[in-house]
Amino acid sequence: MQLRVHALIFLSLLCACYASTPDSELDSELRPLIRALGLRGDPAEGLDVPSVDDPITVLGRRLFFSKSLGGDRDSACVTCHHPVLGGGDALPLSIGVGAEDPELLGPGRTHPDGDFNVPRNAPTTFNLAIWERGLFWDSRVERVDDEGIRTPDSEYGIADPNAGLRLSVAQSRFPVTSEEEMRGFEFALGATNDGVRAALEARLTEDERWTDEFQVAFGTPDISYERIADALGAYEESQLFTDTPWREYVRGENTALSDAEKRGAILFFKDTADGGFACATCHSGDFFSDESFHAIAAPQIGRGKGDGASRTNDFGLARETADRNDRFAFRTPTLLNVSATGPYFHAGAYQELADVVTHHLDPQRALALFDPSSVEGASSDDFADNTQEMVDFLKVSGRGIDTFRAPLSHQPAQIEDLVAFLEALTDPCVLERACLEPWLVDPVSDDVDGQLLIAIDAEGKPL
Repeated sequence: MQLRVHALIFLSLLCACYASTPDSELDSELRPLIRALGLRGDPAEGLDVPSVDDPITVLGRRLFFSKSLGGDRDSACVTCHHPVLGGGDALPLSIGVGAEDPELLGPGRTHPDGDFNVPRNAPTTFNLAIWERGLFWDSRVERVDDEGIRTPDSEYGIADPNAGLRLSVAQSRFPVTSEEEMRGFEFALGATNDGVRAALEARLTEDERWTDEFQVAFGTPDISYERIADALGAYEESQLFTDTPWREYVRGENTALSDAEKRGAILFFKDTADGGFACATCHSGDFFSDESFHAIAAPQIGRGKGDGASRTNDFGLARETADRNDRFAFRTPTLLNVSATGPYFHAGAYQELADVVTHHLDPQRALALFDPSSVEGASSDDFADNTQEMVDFLKVSGRGIDTFRAPLSHQPAQIEDLVAFLEALTDPCVLERACLEPWLVDPVSDDVDGQLLIAIDAEGKPL
C-alpha cells in the first residue's frame, strides 16, 4: 500500500544518513555473531497473516473499536490497545472500565478512585501473530499440544474445546469477561464467561448494522462469539510490523545501522565471558523472545493480583502452574518495536529503556534505587513489603536471572549503545500515524451510529 511504501522510503533515507562505513571492524565483529545464532532478521518470514483489507479483518477492526463489546459500553478492545499508542495504552497499568473520560486514551486517562484498575501492563498487539507458545504475561492462553489451546476456561494443561487453534482467537474471548478490562460492574447478564459472551452476541444481533457486516464478512448474518473472536483475531494478526533497520542489516546492508547501534548489538549478543551482556539468552531468535518465563525482579506497583502477605503482590506464572518455584516469573516480551511499546515490565514500572537495561544488569541495586512514587497514579503503599517478599524468595530459592546474584558492571556509554540498538528494532511505520491509518477507524464514515470509541489524547486531539 502507498503509505507503507512511503514509510520504507523514509527508512531508506534515514539509513543512508548513518555514520557507518561498509565492512567496518564493528561489522567484522557483529556478523559472525549473527551467523552463529542463525538469525535471518525477520521472524515473520513466510508467515501467512490476514490482509488488513480482508472483509473479516475489516469487521474485526470495527469490533476492536466498538463500545458494544464493553459491558457498560464505556470501553473497547482499543481502550488498552490503540495502534497509535504502540498497540498498548502507554500507561504503566491500564484503566479499562469506569474512566472519567472513556474516550481519552493514554497519559491523562484517569479513574475516579485515583488508581489504575487493571493490575498488569497492557502488552502490545503488534506482531501478535508471531507468538507460537502463549499470550498474556503469564501465558494463561497457551498452546498445550498440536490439537488445542488451554485458557482460563479450562484446567491448567488441558485444551479448551472452544478455544480453536489460533492464539489470537483464543485470547479474544477473555478481555470482555474481565470486570476491570471490559465487562464492567453493571453488566448483570451472564454469571459465567460463556454467559457474558452470549449476552454480547444478543446485543449485537439486535443491531441490523452488525448483522449486515457479519453477512459481508462471513456470508451469514448470524452472530456468534466464535465469529466475533475470529474477526478480532484476524485484525490483531494483521498488525505485522517487522520492517526494521535491524532486519535490513541482517540481510546484508551494513549502512542500515549506526556505529552506536552496532556496538549495542555486540553487547546484546555477546556472552558475558566475552565482555557482552548476553541479552539474547532470553531475548533470543529473530523475534527476540524465548517465549519462556524468567524472574527478573521487576518492581511491583499497583494493586497487584491479590498475592502475598499484602494481598497486592503478583506471583506471575505461579498463579497458573501452582508451583511456588514459578513465583515472580513472567513471559519474556518480544523486543520488536520496543521503543514504541513502553512503559515496561509486567507492572509498567519503567518509562525509559535505559532504566530497563540498567535493571537487567543489576536488579537488586535497581530495586533499591527505584522510587515507586515516580509512577504517577499507581498505588505504592505496599511497595517496600512486596519488594522484600520477592527479594527474599529469589535469594532463598536461587531463582531469578543470573544478574540477580552476579551483577554485570557497565559504563553509561554501554547503556546508551544498547538502547540505540533496541531502538533499531522498531519498524518506522508504528511511529507514523499516517502509516497506521489502515488499522484505524474513521470517525465520520465508520462511526455513523456512535458505537465506536473515537479516541482523543489529553489535549483533546484525535489519536
